[in-house]
Amino acid sequence: MARLSLPDIFRRRPAEGTGESGPPTPARARRIPAPGALRRERRALVRTREERIRDLGGLMLEMYRRDQFKQDLLIEQCLEVISIEERLREIDELLEAAAEQRREGVGVRCTCGAPIQWGSNFCGNCGRPVGEEPVVSCPNCGTALPADAQFCANCGTPVPESTSAGNGQDDAQTMYEQAERSGDPWEG
Repeated sequence: MARLSLPDIFRRRPAEGTGESGPPTPARARRIPAPGALRRERRALVRTREERIRDLGGLMLEMYRRDQFKQDLLIEQCLEVISIEERLREIDELLEAAAEQRREGVGVRCTCGAPIQWGSNFCGNCGRPVGEEPVVSCPNCGTALPADAQFCANCGTPVPESTSAGNGQDDAQTMYEQAERSGDPWEG
């Protein structure tokens, strides 16, 4: 009886009665690595290139000392350095493309310039409402609500008319005026 190796055990076999293993698998598009991984690879390649260039110089010196010039060995070493430099150029192009995407501002930004996360109702930097319809928060649980909401969808608390009728700027002004009247709790 023939023994199967571990890879043979898990290898997929074609279905019984069919001559083919199925439809061809489409080639996957390569994912572009993160900029941090590209920068790490670039630093490692720069160190490797510098070592290879230093070794190439040492090899030339040693060939001169021994008066034994081997052109095929030099060409092989030079081709390695050139392949490293080509990969460095590729990485530089990928990093430049990533930087260009960041400069273009891919994504939505608030009027203050901060990026807006998908699904957010308020700007994380300045607190301005985001979106087409005005948004307020529930006085009980703080959940974001449409401005015309009667009740909170999260906790069921009725939304007071002053909260649902006003916009974010008026609410902020009202809170500021209340703080001025009551005095600043941090001054004292």
